[in-house]
Amino acid sequence: MASILIVDDEDGIRESLGALLRDDGYEVESVASGEECLERIERDTFDLILLDIWLAKMDGLETLERIQSQDGAPVVVMISGHGNIEGAVRATKLGAFDFVEKPLSLEKIVVVVRNALEYVRLEHENRRLRAELEERHQILGGSVPMKALRQQIALTAPTTGRVLIYGESGTGKELVARALHASSQRNEKPFVEVNCAAIPEELIESEMFGHRKGSFTGASEDKVGKFQKADGGTLFLDEVGDMSLKTQSKVLRVLEEQRVEPLGSNLPVTVDVRVIAATNKKLEVEIGRNAFREDLFYRLNVIPFYVPALRERTEDIPILAAHFLKEFCEAYGKKPKDFSAPAMEVLLMYPWPGNVRELRNLVERLVIICPSPRIEPHHLPPELFRGASKSPQKPYESLHEARSAYEREFVLRKLEENRWNMTKAASALGLERSHLYRKMRSLGIAPSKAS
Repeated sequence: MASILIVDDEDGIRESLGALLRDDGYEVESVASGEECLERIERDTFDLILLDIWLAKMDGLETLERIQSQDGAPVVVMISGHGNIEGAVRATKLGAFDFVEKPLSLEKIVVVVRNALEYVRLEHENRRLRAELEERHQILGGSVPMKALRQQIALTAPTTGRVLIYGESGTGKELVARALHASSQRNEKPFVEVNCAAIPEELIESEMFGHRKGSFTGASEDKVGKFQKADGGTLFLDEVGDMSLKTQSKVLRVLEEQRVEPLGSNLPVTVDVRVIAATNKKLEVEIGRNAFREDLFYRLNVIPFYVPALRERTEDIPILAAHFLKEFCEAYGKKPKDFSAPAMEVLLMYPWPGNVRELRNLVERLVIICPSPRIEPHHLPPELFRGASKSPQKPYESLHEARSAYEREFVLRKLEENRWNMTKAASALGLERSHLYRKMRSLGIAPSKAS
């Protein structure tokens, strides 16, 4: 139930407005002066203040100014028996939501109050959604590569320089693009994404540049392209290496001229867009194959970024896993879960070819299907044990290291196959149960609490 404070030096106004608004379902309090108003809002929280402009000592405009200087100030509607344009303009500049003249129309008051409270609700909802969006798109990780990446974002975001983000699929290139936009001076304007690999070749020009009705078969109405939608903001060209040469040529022209020409139109439209591109390909190789324009490459590659693969920052896996567990437990209404030490060991040994996206999908699956509050190795899918070895990019440096890694993987696989039943796993390995425990300790495998 919304709470309203009426500030007016006329007893009759306070009583009539209070009765009207209480009948409409609001909690209503009233005071007779600006000083009392300021004292009251220090003690209590109100959603809306109805404030008379003509008050003894401290008038309504001064009171309004004092209210607006406070954090989390309620929305204010001004009331005056001597309404004039100058007073209304000043009240609006000071932050008043609306200005109502006396004699008061009770119907109008009800409408203005409802509109003001709806505005408050939408503001709160907007802040909540922004906070959720920021949390969902935050770049997590305490590894050296991720610290360096966040520092590079902080340095680059305030500029208008074009950015080309390199990285394997699933590493989080879109997160980096969104972080650049969120920290830029364009953050109040649109962030528009184009997945160049997902749009059919015959439609990508229409998607990028827009079209006019009748410009081709099926164009039944005008369409605004992504460049125009991103005007004033940021356009993110994801998987730009998959763009056709014909489209590349047109994108290059837009970047050079800052003008876009919709299909079927001879009237170019000026746009102000910061372009951020991303690719999982080596564009220098694509240039050598004549699959990517060299001049476009140099237009995009003003500030290169590199997003490391998950296997290159394994120390971030526990942080990411915990974050995804919290996110999905809340999303699906599940009780909090965590990974046991042995299960986390398996995650740390797996090379994650699908990178962060693969880890996120795995955690979502585990939250849905795992009944236990603690995720153990026997809850993990078999492919994590088959792939739990060093990546080809980090070869073993000695025979002893390679032998130990293979032995560890083999023992882990047998434990998983036997659902961490120590007696059965020992039998499968041809070991005594006590010898298996010693072997696990020597290989750094913690016994599962489920065993």
